[in-house]
Amino acid sequence: MSSTLSAASDEKPVSTVPAAVIAIHGGAGAITRAAMSAEKERLYLQALEQIVSSGQVILAAGGTALDAVTEAVRLLEECPLFNAGTGAVMTHQGTHELDACIMDGRTLNAGAVSCVSHIRNPILTARKVMEESPHVMFTGAGAESFAREHGQEMVAADYFFTQERYDQLARAKASQGVMLDHDGASLQASVSDDPLDADRKFGTVGAVALDSMGNLAAATSTGGMTNKQVGRVGDTPIIGAGCYASNQTVAVSSTGTGEVFMRTVAAYDVAALIEYAGMTLQQATDKVVMEKLVALAGSGGMIAIDRLGNVCLPFNSEGMYRGFGRVGQSPTVAIYK
Repeated sequence: MSSTLSAASDEKPVSTVPAAVIAIHGGAGAITRAAMSAEKERLYLQALEQIVSSGQVILAAGGTALDAVTEAVRLLEECPLFNAGTGAVMTHQGTHELDACIMDGRTLNAGAVSCVSHIRNPILTARKVMEESPHVMFTGAGAESFAREHGQEMVAADYFFTQERYDQLARAKASQGVMLDHDGASLQASVSDDPLDADRKFGTVGAVALDSMGNLAAATSTGGMTNKQVGRVGDTPIIGAGCYASNQTVAVSSTGTGEVFMRTVAAYDVAALIEYAGMTLQQATDKVVMEKLVALAGSGGMIAIDRLGNVCLPFNSEGMYRGFGRVGQSPTVAIYK
C-alpha cells in the first residue's frame, strides 16, 4: 500500500513549467502504537515540517535543487531523532560508520562517502567529492583525509553517540541479530516512545527536489544498521540504489533493506521504468517498492519527484517518516499510512 499522502499530481504536459518542490524522508519501518508517545510523535512531525520548510525557502529564493537537498539532509543529520549524523546507530564494536551520497540530475555528477567516523556532516563531504574530485566515492580513512583537505568539520568519534542508540545496540547483541536502525525496541517496546518501533525501522534519511529551472537532485545519508559488522556498506552511498537523479526522468532517495535495494538497483530502476517502459512516476515507484522489493523480502520505501513535478512517497513497511512541499504551499508531513 502506498503512502496516503496526496502527493502524486496528475501527469502534466511537458510544456508546463512545474512549481519547485522538495520531499524528504527520515526512515521507514514498523509501528508500535501501544508504545507511541504523542509528544515524541509531535517532535518527529515538527522536525519534518521544519526541514521541508527550510528546503522550500531555498527553492522559493531561486536556489537550486542541489542546494535544497543538501541543506535538508544536513538538517536531518543534525537531528538526533534520525539515524544519520548525530544519533547514528552503532556497529557491533560500538563504533559509528556513516555513509552519504548526492547526485545532480542536470549533469549526472555524483559524490559519495562511506564508513566515515569523524565527519560531522557526511552529506557536505559527499557534495565536495562531487564538485572537487574526479572520483565519485571515497571510503574510510581516505574519505576522512579528503574531508580534512577540503575544510570539512571534523568531530571526535563520540560526537555521534546517544544513549538511545547504545541501548539499541545492547538489545541487538542480546538477540544476536543485526537490526535495521528503526529494527531493536520490539524487544522492549514497553519502554519505547518512538512512533515507529525504534528497533524495526530503517534509519536512512534523504531528500529529493525539483527547482524552478527544472533541475532535479537527490541526497541520502545514514548511520547504517544497528550491530552491523565494521566495514559493511549498504545502499545509501551507491548510485542507482540508495540515490539517483536525472533531469530526463526522476530524482529518488531510498530507505529500507539496503542489500535488497542494491540487488535491485532500486532507485535507478524507477528511472528506467519511466524512460524505457513509459510508466508514470506512480506506476514506476509502485512497481519497484510494492512488487520487486517485496519479491525479495525487501522492506522500506522511497521518495521521488519526476521532471514534471509529480511527487510519490511509497513504502511497503507500516510507516515512513516523510514530508513534501511545493513552493507557495504548506508542507505536508506524515508517519503512518
